[in-house]
Amino acid sequence: MSEYRVMIVDDHKMFRSGLRFLLNSVPNINIVGEASNGKEFLEMADTIPIDIALMDINMPEMNGIEATRKALEKFPDIKIIVLSMHGEEEYYDQMLDAGVKGFLLKNSDADELIAALEAVMSGKSYFSQELLVDILDQKRLHKLRTETVKLSQRELEVLKLICDGYSNAEIAEELFISQRTVDRHRSNLLSKTACKNSTSLVMYAVKNRIIEIS
Repeated sequence: MSEYRVMIVDDHKMFRSGLRFLLNSVPNINIVGEASNGKEFLEMADTIPIDIALMDINMPEMNGIEATRKALEKFPDIKIIVLSMHGEEEYYDQMLDAGVKGFLLKNSDADELIAALEAVMSGKSYFSQELLVDILDQKRLHKLRTETVKLSQRELEVLKLICDGYSNAEIAEELFISQRTVDRHRSNLLSKTACKNSTSLVMYAVKNRIIEIS
């Protein structure tokens, strides 16, 4: 298994220490640094190679949204996973637009954290199951209205497989169609839903109850 160079970005030292302790027991994880805010993270990223950044949202000097946006403009290969708390759902769309690849609640256990790291490094997106339930609860509570679009049956099938983390090649094999056809369906889905990437498509599917969350 490949080694992942991980940086922890959070303004709470105790949380960073706990996360480092948790990840130090994982053989293929190398914690290459810690940052207490977005500005410090960007300065460190200039000198330290990073595969994954575990990014807090609310931090002093520079928050996770701005830090993510600036980091990916300069280092597009870095995979960023949001470390979220309950009640921060209002920021998710902004983080998606900034280009994050995954969302984890800060109370996630070690197995889920490792699963998220492996998912994003293999080119997939990752959403905490508990977080997805929170999003649906917020939608019910505030009666949020999400504008839906008409999707074909095949587009729905492709979208559900994207939500399950399938690559285009895996979707083609699953549905017995060519990869070029899958590429076209994915492009149509992005266009119809006004989503920028697969992570945004997952959020769209959750908000519109296209995928079932228990």
